[in-house]
Formats: sequence, C-alpha cells, structure tokens
Amino acid sequence: MPDERDAPAEGLLRLFRAAPFRLTLLSLALFAFAGAAFMAYVYIAATGEARRRTDAEIRREADNLVEVYDRAGASALNTVLVSRMAGERRFLYLLLAPDNRKISGSLARSPVEDFGGEPTWIRFSLSGFDEDGRPRSIPARGYQQRLPNGDILFVGADTGDDQNFIVTLVRGLWGAGALVVVLGITAGLLVSRNFTRAMTGLTNVVAAARNGDLSARAAVRGAGDELDQLAEGLNDMLDRLDRSMSAHRHAGDSIAHDLRSPLTRLKARLESALLDMEAGRGDSRQALRQALDDTDGVLRTFSAVLAISRLQAAGEAPNAVIFDPAGLVGDMTELYGPLCEDKGLEIACDIAAGLTVRGNPAFLAQALANLVDNAVKYTPAGGAVMVRLRRRASGDTEISVTDTGPGVPHPDRRRVVDRFVRLENSRNLPGAGLGLSLVAAVAQAHGGRLELGEGPGAYDGSGPGLRAALILPEVA
Repeated sequence: MPDERDAPAEGLLRLFRAAPFRLTLLSLALFAFAGAAFMAYVYIAATGEARRRTDAEIRREADNLVEVYDRAGASALNTVLVSRMAGERRFLYLLLAPDNRKISGSLARSPVEDFGGEPTWIRFSLSGFDEDGRPRSIPARGYQQRLPNGDILFVGADTGDDQNFIVTLVRGLWGAGALVVVLGITAGLLVSRNFTRAMTGLTNVVAAARNGDLSARAAVRGAGDELDQLAEGLNDMLDRLDRSMSAHRHAGDSIAHDLRSPLTRLKARLESALLDMEAGRGDSRQALRQALDDTDGVLRTFSAVLAISRLQAAGEAPNAVIFDPAGLVGDMTELYGPLCEDKGLEIACDIAAGLTVRGNPAFLAQALANLVDNAVKYTPAGGAVMVRLRRRASGDTEISVTDTGPGVPHPDRRRVVDRFVRLENSRNLPGAGLGLSLVAAVAQAHGGRLELGEGPGAYDGSGPGLRAALILPEVA
C-alpha cells in the first residue's frame, strides 16, 4: 500500500511534468538567455560610454593646461597645476622634466613606461583604502603628452565611481532577472496546477467513457479558453455517442417489434396455404407468389426501419455535399411520369433555378421519392400531382409535393409521421406506414423539417388533397 506521505511529492512531481510548467521553464530559459545578452549589452554600452566621457574630460583638461603653457609658459603651468591639485577636481596631474624628474603633481611617478614622446592613453590602478580602512585598488585612466620645451604632462582621472555605478547597475539587473525567474517559476507552478486540475477532470471523463459510463461530462469553467472549448467538444461528442449507442441498443428491439406484424401475417398466410393444399384446395403457385410478395414487403420494411434508425442515430446526414436540387426534382418528376400516365394522373413540376442545399443526395432522393409515391398512391384517377422547388422568404429551400387526394385530417398530421401509422382511408392500399417516417428522419438529419398541410381544397367530390413540404435550411 503506498505511503500517504508520498502523495504531496507525487502531486508536485505531476506539476513539474505538466506541459504548461515545461513550457514556462522553456520560456524562462529563453528569457534568461535574452536577459543575459541584454545585460551584457548594457554593461558594454555603459562601460564604453563612461570611458568616452572620461576620455573627453581628460582631453579637455589637458588641452586647457596646454593652452596655459602656450600663453604663459612652464612656470604658469606649474602654478595652475598646484592650484588645481589644492581644489576639489577629480583629476590626477603630473608634470615631469625632460629627464623624467618630477616637477609637480599628485602622482609620484608616471604610469606610462617607456614613453616615446607620442600622445599616449593608458589604463592603470591607484592604491587606496575602502571605508573600513582596507587597502584596495582604484581604477584610473590617463593621457600623457610632451610639451614643446620637452617637459612631460600627464593628466588622469579616477574612474572608480563610474565603475561602481556600472557594477551597481549590473547587479540591479541581475537581481531583477532573478526575481523575474522566481516569479515566473511560481506563476508556472500555479498555472500548471490549475491546468492539471482541469486536465484531470477531462481525463477522468475520458476514462469513465472508456469504461462504458457515457453519462460522465466534463465541467465547463466559463473562462471561454481552449480548455472550455475542449470540454464543450468532449461533452458534445459524448452526447452524440450516447444518443448513437442508445439508438443502436434500441434499434434491434424496435426492428423486432416493428416487423412482428408483417412476419405474423406472412406466417398466417403460409399456414393457411399449407392447410388448403393438404385439403386439396388452393393454388400452390399462387401461395408461393403471395409469400414472395409478403417477403419483399418485409424486406422493404426492414430496410426502411434500418434507414430511419441509422439516420436518427447519426443525428446528421452522412457524406453531405452542397449541390443544386433542381436536377434531383426534375429527374424524380420524370421518373414518376409513366406511372401517373397509367393511373390517369397529371404530374408537373415548378423548379426555381439557382438554389443550393447541403445534404446527402441519395437520402434526399429517397425522401422525395416517398413523397411523390404517396401522392400518386392516394390520388384518384383524374387528379393531379405538383412537385415544386422554391426558396422561402426566410432563405430556406422548400421541396413540396401537392396532390388532390383525400388528404390528411389536421388532428392526424402530427402522428402520421410515426412509424407504422396508417389512416383508415389507406388500409386497403399496400404499404407499411413508413414513408413519411423516413421523410421526417431525412429532414431532421439535414437540420430541416417536414410540414404537412392541406392541398388545393375539395373539388368535384375529391380533395382536399395534401401538401407535403421538405424544408431544408439555408446554406451559409
């Protein structure tokens, strides 16, 4: 049994292994590299600027002293050096005779060795003491040149303050960088903890679904971020999967229940035919033909029920494409033309051009065929069937079939789309009561609906007819 004391360590280890924390560390590493490069640039730029400023001040001071020498001579220069050394100037002075003998100045000797007479810049160090009295080295910089009379003039400056300022600046930058790194790691841990909690909820839902529990749902935090989008997508997927599994679980029961009646009728007819043949009555060939017809009817019923179940389980039309339904409506009207002519019916179509729908052409063709077949089946001789394709004011596309048959009473229009529902005036006609059910399933799978209304009205003892409209949504 694992030690409960190891749980915090394992939780912390999971935080460190989390993708957001690793990304935070990577970002911090890149930031640290960029910060180090920036601080190096600041150091180099600050050091160079301080050196240029110090060199400019030293050169300006040396030029002033040379100007004094040119105007008043060596003795005046010496007097100026003495007065300036007594003041608060930060410069270092040294005036040497041609034989390197010190004349005056604040330095004991020149830091320039083997001076050849050419103006020379030099970086050197001075000995000094810190605030605690401990000896320390002070950085300095100087400029040395030979005067016209052979004397040597050296002017330098203490650069310790500039160096201290630069060191303080760099230390401050390093401290700020370290603080940012610490804050970044802390923020990474917090983000990683929140992310891990959210992902744990999602993985628990996935694990529950994998174990067969399709009722589990991920929590949506309401932040509107990618995790919420993932949770919403996962919940939607589980909803669809749950509906699909429920539909498949009940599909077998539904099909068995729906086919019980036609199979029972088939069995009764076969038993009756067998008894008639044993008694020497009836025609065996006619009995077999009737059995084959009944079997075909059962297979058609099975195919229709299976198609409806698949559409309802899928929730949307498979392999949907965008196409112009004008050709489909025209072909279907032409297909049923000979049948209407044999029955003494008129069939016509009114097709609007330039319409597009999104759907499965095969399913839409089957739905339209069911509507036209119903119209032809229930319209008496001398009647008419009109197939129309148009765009509604709402932008939806409407495919309607209007006939002059008996129609469907208003109270029955809601239940007539249920499976195996047949009205009294159609009991003596072939069919299983699945045509409108399939049309309704196709419409729902395409995001549309099936509308049933009254036809052109009663006329000369017939009517009022039925208007069945398949409404498909506007293509975005």
